[in-house]
Amino acid sequence: MAAMKPRTGDGPIEVTKEGRGILLRFPVDGGGRLVVEMNVAEATGLFEALKPVVGQAEAPPRLSL
Repeated sequence: MAAMKPRTGDGPIEVTKEGRGILLRFPVDGGGRLVVEMNVAEATGLFEALKPVVGQAEAPPRLSL
């Protein structure tokens, strides 16, 4: 029988480019991760929505898919 590892949400937020999409893996309370797949336009929209709240003035590097 294989050893079971607990699934925890601990760890950093991960963003990776896979194929033509961008995957965001966000740890959640209670364990596990919320996984969101988006395209470049959606990722840019998310950045623009977060920018006023976070207060970052720099644009993200451009991704070419």
